Amino acid sequence: MNMESRTCEQQTFTTSDGVALFYRHWPALQETPRRVVVMFHRGHEHSGRLQHIVDELGLTDSAFYAWDARGHGHSPGERGHSPSVARSVQDVDEFVRFAAAHSQLPLSEVLVIGQSVGAVLVAAWAHDYAPKIRGMILASPAFKVKLYVPFARPGLALMKQFRGLFFVNSYVKGKYLTHDPQRVASFNSDPLITRAIAVNILLELYQTARRVVDDAAAITLPTQLLISGDDFVVHRAPQLRFYQGLRSPVKEVHLLEGFYHDTLGEKDRQQAFTRMRDFIERLYTLPRQAHDYQQEDRWSPSADAWRLLQVPPGRFTPKGLYYSALTLGLNTLGRASSGLRLGLESGFDSGSTLDYVYRNQPQGSGIFGRVVDRGYLNSIGWKGIRVRKTHLQQTIAHAVKQLQEKQLPVRVVDIAAGHGRYVLDALAGLNGVESILLRDYSERNIEAGQAMIAERGMAQLARFEKGDAFNYPQLAALDPAPTLGIVSGLYELFNDNQPIRASLAGLAVAIPPGGLLIYTGQPWHPQLEIIAHTLTSHRDGIPWVMRIRSQGEMDALVEEAGFEKCQQLIDEWGIFSVSLAVRRHHE
Repeated sequence: MNMESRTCEQQTFTTSDGVALFYRHWPALQETPRRVVVMFHRGHEHSGRLQHIVDELGLTDSAFYAWDARGHGHSPGERGHSPSVARSVQDVDEFVRFAAAHSQLPLSEVLVIGQSVGAVLVAAWAHDYAPKIRGMILASPAFKVKLYVPFARPGLALMKQFRGLFFVNSYVKGKYLTHDPQRVASFNSDPLITRAIAVNILLELYQTARRVVDDAAAITLPTQLLISGDDFVVHRAPQLRFYQGLRSPVKEVHLLEGFYHDTLGEKDRQQAFTRMRDFIERLYTLPRQAHDYQQEDRWSPSADAWRLLQVPPGRFTPKGLYYSALTLGLNTLGRASSGLRLGLESGFDSGSTLDYVYRNQPQGSGIFGRVVDRGYLNSIGWKGIRVRKTHLQQTIAHAVKQLQEKQLPVRVVDIAAGHGRYVLDALAGLNGVESILLRDYSERNIEAGQAMIAERGMAQLARFEKGDAFNYPQLAALDPAPTLGIVSGLYELFNDNQPIRASLAGLAVAIPPGGLLIYTGQPWHPQLEIIAHTLTSHRDGIPWVMRIRSQGEMDALVEEAGFEKCQQLIDEWGIFSVSLAVRRHHE
């Protein structure tokens, strides 16, 4: 298609971990942009290969942005490498927010386009961060790459165990990507094409994609999915499963017959662009589509899953026999592990158990007990909990800095602190903190927390009191009135949203406008079934049955109370999130 090429500006933006990523910006062809389109390139490629999309879409009222991902194009880093897929997804969040702020438009005016690996990052971002953007277009998402070698993934995982980080060169050639001879030639000759991919990214990409496809119901954004009919690079079945699982009523899928993997760089790509333009124009004629989470604790896939977990498997079924044997093992041999024994006695979701997991020091009866305890502490859920502690401490430090920049006093309350270790560790070395109030319902937790306060010499600054985290009058009357509220690991333990609404409403009364709230979420967990059928809760020893709350649902509850999310962190497995929200001015 012959048309004048829009001129781009080349700049860098700095991520939260200090990396300056290269990006291109194509300003709108009018003084004030109407919308922002943020593009994410395929694996191995870079933003320079997206110029034709800007030109051929022809959205003159839109500002376009595209980055070079870490280790790609002009961005720094070892070629084809990122610390993790989770870090790359966080980069997506930060870049989209940067693009919106740079264009002086709200997130609700942002549309995101992702191709192949870029589409997987966008889908994972939509799942894990629940961004309130206008919508997304995914072209041939690489949910499952065709590796063509039997047992390639297990083999790579085994090699990684022995070799550590290494790189795999892509088998993909330009002729397998597109029928367009110019695109083939440019791909083969482009010096900025990154042929290698780090093994950690290759394996994590598959794991992340599988999780997002399996839990696509958590995604409620308007979505257009473009599938290439003759794709030699990725499988189609996971793309269709992902699409079928999406809960947005505004979604459409197009199968482009004869297209190779480079969907938006194909010879007949105007078929794709025509559909994209129509989707975009229709989307922007409607108000932003916002999912209604009001009844999510009753009418949702997560509520259905929670109800099914209430019923144990049949006693003499293979699954029932397996869980019975596992429970027996935990209650006999498992007691040699100090962590398992503590969980059996106090509940696996208790403050005492969490503090033990935080300390991460295997203990038990003899070598056998310590080996079992190490395996217990290394379970994926507990690894995620320790990452959550790190994220909490980072977010607390960031929140204190924000309050000080606003010239607000720093008065902290944690309404369900457990032993309070993560709060005290985060605040111990910070200046300018006026007061710390830790609360919990458990006398055991209060005693342990008071001992920690004394050990750290923080008795003049911090105090621990008994309190009900769901009691609206108690929370609304907190004295001194907090400017930073913290709720960690609490709401995830309860299925019903009503007490959570009361808790957040009380905090919203106590925290003044401009004050901050840190809250955690659990948008996904890989071990829900085994936990429900083998582990017990601190609540009278009943089975520990958890209901997953999507990040969108959790954010909606916080927003309903009068807060607006401004930052989020999540672990590499997508299990535990830590979010920061600001108290809006009273309406």
